Amino acid sequence: MSELDKAGAVPLDSLRGRIDAIDDQVLQLLEARAELVNLVAAEKRDAGLPIWDPVRERALLGRLAGKASGRFPPEAIEAVYREIMSACLALQQPHRIAYLGPEGTFTHLAARELFGLAGQYVECTTIDGVFDAVRRGDVLYGVVPIENSTEGAVNTTTDALIDGGVRIRQERVLRIAQSLVSRARTLGEIDTVVSHPQGLAQCRGWLSRNLPQAQLIHATSTAQAVREAAANPRTAAIAGRLAAELHGVPVLAPSVQDREDNATRFVVIALEDARPTGRDKTSVAFTLPDESERGALRRALEIFDGHELNLARIESRPSRERAWRYTFVVDVEGHREDAAVAGALSDLGRIADRVTVIGSYPREPS
Repeated sequence: MSELDKAGAVPLDSLRGRIDAIDDQVLQLLEARAELVNLVAAEKRDAGLPIWDPVRERALLGRLAGKASGRFPPEAIEAVYREIMSACLALQQPHRIAYLGPEGTFTHLAARELFGLAGQYVECTTIDGVFDAVRRGDVLYGVVPIENSTEGAVNTTTDALIDGGVRIRQERVLRIAQSLVSRARTLGEIDTVVSHPQGLAQCRGWLSRNLPQAQLIHATSTAQAVREAAANPRTAAIAGRLAAELHGVPVLAPSVQDREDNATRFVVIALEDARPTGRDKTSVAFTLPDESERGALRRALEIFDGHELNLARIESRPSRERAWRYTFVVDVEGHREDAAVAGALSDLGRIADRVTVIGSYPREPS
C-alpha cells in the first residue's frame, strides 16, 4: 500500500515517524559534535588558548544563518545553535558567570544570550559585586551594563573598570523595551513607581505624562523592583517582560520607554581581554597631569588622530585621587596589539599621568 492515503495526504503517524527518525539523527550528530569539541578543548589547553572563543562563535552563527533556506527562521537558528554551543562549552570547561541580579534583569537576559542556558549563573546584588566576583576568581566572567542609548554611561561600571583588575572581553547590544508592571488594575491606583535609576530615566517622559502623582523610588535592579511591586498593589515597577513573568506580576502597560530605539550595551568582563580579530575596539582610561592647562585634552586626543585612529566614544569621570581632576575614557577602533593603537598608547603615556587599557574586544556588528 502506498504511503499516501486515499485523500492523497501523508498519514499523521507516518509524518511523526519521519520526525522521530530525523530527531534520532540530530541526536547522533550532536554526540559526534560533542566528541570533536572535547578534542578541540584538549588542543586549546595544550596551546594555552582560552576555551571560550566569541569570535569563532559569532562567525559560526553568521555562517549558519546565511545558509538557511528560509523554512527555519534565521533568528531561531541562532537561538538553537547558541544553546548547542553553550552545552558544548560546559563540557569543555564549566563556566560560572556573574551578573547584576536578581533573576530576570536585562543583564540576566544579556548573559543568557551570550552564554546560553548551560552556563552556571551567579546573581550579584550590585555591579561592584560582579566585578569583585571576577577579581577574586569566584567566576570566570561577569556581565554588566556599560551604556544606554537614552541615558548614556552607567557610571558605576565605568568607575569599576577604571579601578582595574579586570578587562572587557566582549560587548553585546540589546534593545530594551520597558514595561509598567503592577498588580494594580488601573494607573490611578498607583502611588509609587520603583526601578533601577536607569530604568526610571529611560521612561521619564512617559511617567511624567501618565503618572505625575507617583513617587519614584530607586531599586538596585529592575527585577528587584518587580519583587516590590508583587508585594504591594499600589506599587508599580519599570522592568522587562522576563522579570514580570518570572515573578508573576502582570504587565499593566508595555513599551513605556521614551525612545523606541532604546538599547543598552553590555560588556563581558574577565581577567584577560580578547585576542585580535581584525575588527576590534579598545577602551582606554587616562589621566592628564593638569587638564586645566590650555589645550591639554586636545593634545591627548590628537595623538589618536596622528595615528589615523577613529575615536568611537569619549567620556570623563571624576578622579578618585584628587578633587576637580578627571579621568578620561575613550573607545578607539582597533586592538591594543595593532601597531597603530600600540603606538598611540605609547605616545599618550609620555604626556599622561596614567594610561590604563581596560580592554580590547571584538566590535559588536552594527
